[in-house]
Amino acid sequence: MMNGDQTRGNGAVPPHEDNYTHNIRKDNERRLDRRSFMKTMVGAAGVFAVSTLPWGAIAAKELSSPAKKAFPKTRITALSDLKVGEAVEFAYPGEHDSALLVRLGEGEFKAYQNACTHLKCPVFWSGEKGELVCPCHHGLFDVRTGAPVAGPPKRPLPEIELKLEQGTVYAVGVKRYET
Repeated sequence: MMNGDQTRGNGAVPPHEDNYTHNIRKDNERRLDRRSFMKTMVGAAGVFAVSTLPWGAIAAKELSSPAKKAFPKTRITALSDLKVGEAVEFAYPGEHDSALLVRLGEGEFKAYQNACTHLKCPVFWSGEKGELVCPCHHGLFDVRTGAPVAGPPKRPLPEIELKLEQGTVYAVGVKRYET
């Protein structure tokens, strides 16, 4: 026989249940059902999509504008400090952007951002082989064009525009990547 405390209607433990879930309140367990969860997820996705619109507009403007971007003129090295066949690292266009200048001939220089276009590993100059090497996945780049010649990279290295003034090499810009 049951007393008044153990009836099902008042939330007391029924005598025939011996599991440990009798202390869980079940009155709000369906507050977030599947339909409510999906509404919340769709709403969150909508907020995320709307919040990315300004960045997409900025990227579209940057990619579609033919206007040339202004870069700082940065001193790299003096001609007397770099022999033919040697290379020097420098930072361009920002202080954390690594680049590589190679002296190919008496008045011939090439400079590239030295982050591999495959996975951004550093690119090194191999003077004895005359090529730019990415050691991460054995990528090779042509030093005269920056185009990949071996390995997984598919895009050329971004080329840095140079200017020679009074025996000094300066970086003056970065060429846009053309597809």
